[in-house]
Amino acid sequence: MTDSIRVVIADDHPIFRDGLRGTFNLVAHTEVVAEAATGEEAVEAAAAHQPDVVVMDLHMPGLNGIEATRRIVHHSPHVGVLVLTMFEDDASVFAAMRAGARGYLLKGADKAEILRALQAVASGEAIFGPAVARRVIEYFSAPQVPGPPLAFPELTEREREVLDLIAQGHNNEAIARQLVLSQKTVRNHVSNIFAKLQVADRAQAIVRARKAGLGRNSEGDERQ
Repeated sequence: MTDSIRVVIADDHPIFRDGLRGTFNLVAHTEVVAEAATGEEAVEAAAAHQPDVVVMDLHMPGLNGIEATRRIVHHSPHVGVLVLTMFEDDASVFAAMRAGARGYLLKGADKAEILRALQAVASGEAIFGPAVARRVIEYFSAPQVPGPPLAFPELTEREREVLDLIAQGHNNEAIARQLVLSQKTVRNHVSNIFAKLQVADRAQAIVRARKAGLGRNSEGDERQ
């Protein structure tokens, strides 16, 4: 690759950004054009600089990395997003993929792996770190067992995920953390769920959800 790879680094930890910038600046044909400490700043930097790659953390103040990725890809489809995060759960991985991320690495990846991923994403390829790739393969290779009729078909997939976690006893903060959403977004989902199920409060929603078979994975904290 003869043209420089223009990069935006989006992470709320200055020391981590410094380390990435130092790594990229030592590599020929790689230029860090901007840095961002929040999701909003990442979206603005991508729009202003039109980089080849945005290296994106998922957990950031304000707009989270999933939503920032979605907005960047929507407005600038040619910009590749490489997720570099601590989260390796299925929900985070597949949410990032659905948002349009082309790559997904864990922060434990070594410099050579990060640079290979950066070059691959800049070239239009999709790439995943070994641990993430195993999760993707296991997910799609697992036998699909026909399940019962879908509970609450009036709910969206995301609303059903939120309701399931409510039924497990998780509060809004825990739900936001698990689904990598802002608490405001979770509150909006909860309000929509209450309206669609025609329930007055969280307790009634939990009763209806558990009668339908949701919330059986774990017992959590039922505090609001």
